[in-house]
Amino acid sequence: MSAVSDLLLAPDVRPFAIAAAIMLALGGIELLATLVGFSISELLGKEVTVESDHANGLGGLFLWINAGRLPLLILIILALGTFSIAGFFLQGLAHGVGISVPVSIAALAAAACSIPAIRITSRGIARIIPRDETYAVDEADFIGHVAEVSIGPLDQGLPGRVRLKDVFGNWHSLVARAGPESVPLPVGASVLLVDRDAKSFIAISAPADLIAQQRSDRA
Repeated sequence: MSAVSDLLLAPDVRPFAIAAAIMLALGGIELLATLVGFSISELLGKEVTVESDHANGLGGLFLWINAGRLPLLILIILALGTFSIAGFFLQGLAHGVGISVPVSIAALAAAACSIPAIRITSRGIARIIPRDETYAVDEADFIGHVAEVSIGPLDQGLPGRVRLKDVFGNWHSLVARAGPESVPLPVGASVLLVDRDAKSFIAISAPADLIAQQRSDRA
């Protein structure tokens, strides 16, 4: 236990400890924000956009690690995590054999090792996380569709989130709140998106016939 704590507090792992602390802080804040129907990802921007015509240098690196296929905040957390793990692993090996690697060299080595890991991991994450928008569907098209409350309940207070699948089979996670005359809509409830304002969609309880039609369409 003492050896582990000594490693975590050693000056030559300070960049990796700082990266891990920032990663945990961002992840924790995003989790708490999501529970109240907000998302830091929306403030930072949904995605990183890289022009393919300039896919060289730094732009090419962003494309290679799948920037643009997942939210920017997720990519930042992933990069911090892989950099931190790689750094601790490299310095742990060095300490194990009784040598000391300068922190600048260790940081460069950790960054080089983490880039392939970011590419592989980001590709897997991009396949499973819901996307808030796509190039094929405009958010205005979701009005009139049935969705399911994923974070709620939806009421006239803080907004929550609903999820639905578009005609192309892509899942979307949308900020929503209940209509002015609607009862609170619990998590798991089927809702009808009837309108939207500048901040969120407006939802009401979905009629039974629309729910039945949605289920038949999925069958």
